[in-house]
Amino acid sequence: MTERGHGGSASIEQTDYWWYRVRARLLRTILESYADGPDRVLDVGSADGPSVGWLEARSLKVALDIDPRGLKAGTGVCGSAMELPFADASFDVVGAFDVVEHCEPESTAVAELARVLVPGGRLLLSVPAYQWAWSDFDEENGHYRRYTRGRAVAAVEAQGLEVLRASYAFASTLPLFAAERLARRARQAVRRIGRQHPADVVSVPEVSPGLDRFLHWLGSLDDAMLRRRDLPFGSSVVVAARKPA
Repeated sequence: MTERGHGGSASIEQTDYWWYRVRARLLRTILESYADGPDRVLDVGSADGPSVGWLEARSLKVALDIDPRGLKAGTGVCGSAMELPFADASFDVVGAFDVVEHCEPESTAVAELARVLVPGGRLLLSVPAYQWAWSDFDEENGHYRRYTRGRAVAAVEAQGLEVLRASYAFASTLPLFAAERLARRARQAVRRIGRQHPADVVSVPEVSPGLDRFLHWLGSLDDAMLRRRDLPFGSSVVVAARKPA
C-alpha cells in the first residue's frame, strides 16, 4: 500500500491560484446539498484546503494530510488516506478532493474513506480526469492514474457506496487545459527526460491577471450549468456517494 511521494501541493504557496478558487465554487455547487449540516466532518488531503472552506460541521471538523505543511499550525492530523487513524463510523461526511489518484491500490483508499463514515454518511470526492492528459505534472504530483466518470463511479461502488451524483467539472476550460497538457508533453518528449526528483512544492502554470479573469469567467459558465445538470466532460470528476444505512 502506498501513497506516491511527490512535491507538496501548490496550494501551500499559492492559495489564491485561479484553479483553487474556481474549484471551490464548483465543488460547492455540485456537493453542498449532500453535506447539509453534518455534525462531524473529515477533510482528507487538507493541503488543498482553499477548495473546501465551504464544508463545515456543527460540532467537529478534522483536517488530515500526509504533508504537515498542509495543516494549520497546531491543528489537524498528519496521517495517510491509506490507513486513517480513526475508528469505524466516526464521521457524517468525508471529503477527499484530489486524493485518491495519489493512492495505490485505489481500493484501499476508498475502503478507508468508507470505513470511517457512519451508516447513511456521505463521501464527497474529486479526481483528475482523462488518462490522455497524463504529463510530467502528474508525475511531479505523485499521481498513479487519472479518471473517467465511469471509473470513478466504479471505484466508489466497489466499496458498497451508492452514488448520488457524478459529474465532470471544468468543462469550459477543457480546451485550454488540453492545449497546455499537449504542449507540456511535447516539451517533455523533446527533452527525453523528466524530473528525477519531485519539487519541494509543485509549481503551476503562471497566468496573467487578464487570463485569470478569463478563466474565472469560464468557470462561472460551468457553475451556471452545474446548477441545472451534470456535465458530460471536463478536466475533473466529482462524485457524491452515500454509505448504506
